[in-house]
Amino acid sequence: MTKALVKANIRTIYSHIVDQSPEHHFEFSDPFWVLITTILSHRTKDEVTDAAARKLFNKYRNAEGLASAPEKDVLEIIRRVGFSNVKAPRIINAARVILNEYAGKVPPNIEDLTRIKGVGRKTANVVLADAFRIPAIAVDTHVQRISNRLGISRSKDPAVVERELSKMVPKDLWIGFNPRLVEFGKKVCRPIGPRCDICQISEYCYYYAHIQRKGSSPNIPKRKAKATSGSTQAGRQ
Repeated sequence: MTKALVKANIRTIYSHIVDQSPEHHFEFSDPFWVLITTILSHRTKDEVTDAAARKLFNKYRNAEGLASAPEKDVLEIIRRVGFSNVKAPRIINAARVILNEYAGKVPPNIEDLTRIKGVGRKTANVVLADAFRIPAIAVDTHVQRISNRLGISRSKDPAVVERELSKMVPKDLWIGFNPRLVEFGKKVCRPIGPRCDICQISEYCYYYAHIQRKGSSPNIPKRKAKATSGSTQAGRQ
């Protein structure tokens, strides 16, 4: 399977992914809470992330409220979230930056978003695509794994995968791309035990073609078995 073949059939491939993926649940559409939820989501399951973010929203409501929150109170609210001791001061700081530098409004561009401590390209792209509806591709573990398996990219670097996807995927598909691949990665193209038997894009898949050849092993990056199904407020962070 060649990258050229995948590129020539990318709309068909994406259509099949959509067919096999449930709608992604978004806890928030407000840009500030999409940002906060995405920061919280790293190494944390969706349901834990969403519950913590909802509790924060119910108590603090907006950037002004969270910016003035005591760290110990925020930490107690998000204690079930992975790396909560790191994320508590991080989301308070993000709220202060939004409040003090952007008048309480999340900036709708990647340059300003990535100036906020703890906000990388993935988080910024989630905010742009899912909150502002600005075309962007967020690369989380699901997007990276599926891109590796299809042969779109062999890189472990999310920035490289993003660039390669941006060249291959038509821009009109970018909004919603991450959430769909997240759900596809949970249900079908799983980290361990991918369901190649039901996958509708196996005919285009480099990984599938090689695992069907006895004694052959695909030369693609491997993910650690302990990686969580995680999220985004779509693949968030």
